[in-house]
Amino acid sequence: MASFQKYQTKEGLRWLFKMYTTPDPETGEKKQTTRRGFKTKKEAMAAAIKLEQEVASGVMINNCSLTYEEVFNQWFANHIKTIKTSTRKTIESKFRTHILPRFGKLKIKDISKAYCQKMINDVADTIASVNDIKIQANQVFKYAVKMDIISRNPMEHVSIPKQQKEQLNEEDEADERNYWTKDEVRRFLSTSQKEISFRDHVLFHLLIYTGARKGELLALTWGDIDFEVGSIRLWKTLFQTNGQHLFQTPKTKESKRLISLDTQTLTLLKKWRISQIKEELAHGETNSGNNVVFTRDDGTPLRLAYLNEKLNSLIKKHDLHPITIHGLRHTHASLLFEAGASIKEVQERLGHTDIQMTMNIYTHVTNTLKEQTASKFQKYIEL
Repeated sequence: MASFQKYQTKEGLRWLFKMYTTPDPETGEKKQTTRRGFKTKKEAMAAAIKLEQEVASGVMINNCSLTYEEVFNQWFANHIKTIKTSTRKTIESKFRTHILPRFGKLKIKDISKAYCQKMINDVADTIASVNDIKIQANQVFKYAVKMDIISRNPMEHVSIPKQQKEQLNEEDEADERNYWTKDEVRRFLSTSQKEISFRDHVLFHLLIYTGARKGELLALTWGDIDFEVGSIRLWKTLFQTNGQHLFQTPKTKESKRLISLDTQTLTLLKKWRISQIKEELAHGETNSGNNVVFTRDDGTPLRLAYLNEKLNSLIKKHDLHPITIHGLRHTHASLLFEAGASIKEVQERLGHTDIQMTMNIYTHVTNTLKEQTASKFQKYIEL
């Protein structure tokens, strides 16, 4: 409710009104605003009614001078209590690289929808995962609305520009193929067996034959492998930051899974275990403290980037079709489909939360599978 009073000026009598708006988000105290200079009480009352309506509808909340970065710091201080260390590092990187340089110093109340759209358009020109950037930036605006720092979220209706090539030819399609065919797998494993350490060869074999993520394999302990049953339990992943390493549980329950191993893979793992034990005994050391399957010579886990570097080196040296470490996981899924596995079987083996992720791989299966599909149809028609 507003209060009114008149006061004397050089130009004569004037009216003012005072009223409380919403609580200050920093102190929690109600903030009083004063408006002056009205020639009549009627003018002052009309202005007060308009201001009350603006406050009630959320158009005007307060005179907040907080910058986007200051609000981000408030939000993140609470948010980090609910996420893992690895997730925290990823989020910090996105804000530091893409969001804070564009928003950080601006007063959050002054950021417009048009500026948000321009920011997203700019980011879309540089990276493919622009939607992730929008989601993270939006978290801060949503927090600001929730805490009555701003009245509306300017990021809410911003659209993501479509990212597509104007033309797509066969050469482009070949470059985008992030998996190997069966023959390419055989060639690679034959090469790795001859040119790299036995430990690294076993690691690459496992990546291809299990479809596991590299962090899952580097977190393996010998207790996770059941040689009697022929299975491997994937329930943790390796995370590294600031020279430290730690094992943590995956983000989703589907990532925790028990998968079967073929006899060839079991044989390789047994040979690696025997080799590891012999090496430890020869040096009078033991890896029983952490029992990690794949380690450096000093018993500490391998760097996550190590396998990427080794793979890239072999691809370049032997002119192999270029793929990423994640491409080996894609390779496993594609060859499973070729072997006749169902979409549900592949989803469970890879630990996909959403079957759509598995379907996306299925739509990019190799030409061999496409040819088999046509052959199956022909045989069925001719029966």
